[in-house]
Amino acid sequence: MVNSLPNFKEGPLIMGVVNVTPDSFSDGGDFFDPEKAFHHALQLQKDGADILDIGGESTRPGADPVTPEEEQARVIPVIQAIKKASPEAIISIDTRHSSTMIQAINNGANIINDVSALTNDPQSLDVVLEAQIPVILMHMKGDPQSMQKKPEYNDVVQEIFDYLKERISVCVNAGIHQDNIIIDPGIGFGKTLDNNLDILERIDYFHDLGCSLLLGASRKSFIEKICPETPADQRLAGSIAAAIQGLQKKVQIFRVHDVKETRQAFDVWQAIHKQR
Repeated sequence: MVNSLPNFKEGPLIMGVVNVTPDSFSDGGDFFDPEKAFHHALQLQKDGADILDIGGESTRPGADPVTPEEEQARVIPVIQAIKKASPEAIISIDTRHSSTMIQAINNGANIINDVSALTNDPQSLDVVLEAQIPVILMHMKGDPQSMQKKPEYNDVVQEIFDYLKERISVCVNAGIHQDNIIIDPGIGFGKTLDNNLDILERIDYFHDLGCSLLLGASRKSFIEKICPETPADQRLAGSIAAAIQGLQKKVQIFRVHDVKETRQAFDVWQAIHKQR
């Protein structure tokens, strides 16, 4: 069954995060058990998630890499269970490994979400090209082990823009349709607090790349740098503030942990602006 994908250009679309990991920064392994991850995914769908983003490798700062085999053992049973219970569910597989991409696609994944923008695995570009499904290209400076070790930029927004422009060009030249490319500036992935704030302030600049734009600011540590002693599970208000900033700047896709609350905030904001 081929799912009917949402129109990424229209938005706003909410992508609900499902971490099938023991060490993610945001939920501390709450959904490492596949059964719990499955039920969490269905709940996020009920709460208003347009897309379910399933990941089996933590890419938080300092995280150790996971083998593709271990990653697949975590995520494939969850994808299979979701598709069996809800065939219409739109699933994104959060991976930087081509073999995991293949297995996820074969089991019904609709979107590839790669934090390395298809640079980690030389086979990934061919996998996306053959599948002809949407791909999310994210900017990350370095890798999860090194990315927060004094990242430096002259102009963070322009440098991310140039990087994503180059990655888009590589994909398009390989045969991937530009409408199937979504870009993510990578909040928190090799960025300081000031970098993250600059990105959020100027995020509409990325529209000039001609691709749909994703913002993943949910529960990120920059919120705690602004509001000290705020652990990840207490960053809802800050996450929604960042999401509303993105909404005002016409971001199309929002990757969030708290789907129900974000959907409510968006509904109220949109209702207000429809009165104008």
